[in-house]
Amino acid sequence: MNTNIIVREAIPADAHWAETITNEMAESAKARGTGIAKRSPEYVKLKMEEGKAVIALTDTGEWVGFCYIESWQHEKFVANSGLVVSPAFRKHGVATMIKKKIFALSRKKYPNAKIFGLTTGLAVMKINSDLGYEPVTYSELTTDDEFWKGCQSCVNYDILMSKERKNCMCTAMLFDPEEKVKEEQEKQEAAIAHRPVHELHPERRHFKGNLRLFERWVHFKQFVLLKGWRKKDGDETKKSSFLSFLFFW
Repeated sequence: MNTNIIVREAIPADAHWAETITNEMAESAKARGTGIAKRSPEYVKLKMEEGKAVIALTDTGEWVGFCYIESWQHEKFVANSGLVVSPAFRKHGVATMIKKKIFALSRKKYPNAKIFGLTTGLAVMKINSDLGYEPVTYSELTTDDEFWKGCQSCVNYDILMSKERKNCMCTAMLFDPEEKVKEEQEKQEAAIAHRPVHELHPERRHFKGNLRLFERWVHFKQFVLLKGWRKKDGDETKKSSFLSFLFFW
């Protein structure tokens, strides 16, 4: 791609892109077969005015991508939401650039907050992992009902509620600044003791470098959750689904 892409903090003057952004959010969710919290152009404009959004544009002024910040439980939790990239600019690393920028903005505005996200996309999970997020259970996320209401527009909402908001098709990932401080301390301890970090604290999560295994776990979780919601068409259908799953791995 020869076009130069600029990723920066959004400003009020970017408001004219709000409708384009929300339309693409809806289309992207439809194409994936999943749902996201529906946002209005007015909501996107508000995020731009508050300085809680990142926008990507070409050097000629063409819209490329967007993401915004939401805070919950008195700014104890922060979510980077609504990540979307224009179809013409996908598979060029734009999502990674936006995620890095919105993550940096979140850390600047909310240095003590836990940053979390819910996603079904393995590409986003990889980006999050590179930024320091770890897979977590839903119980480690915000308990704010307003956040969970945003899932009502998702096609998997019934699954979420049947699991009492403890599990769903999405994978929860969390960046905990306090945990990162502990990890740095572990590294220092390990260096002094000349031992691997996991031997000093085996109970701690360390998923980095083992994303393939994590990817398999994500697919397995989704397979199990969907299994209970598929229409029962007889033993042959069940057998076929199971064999397809085994073949996939």
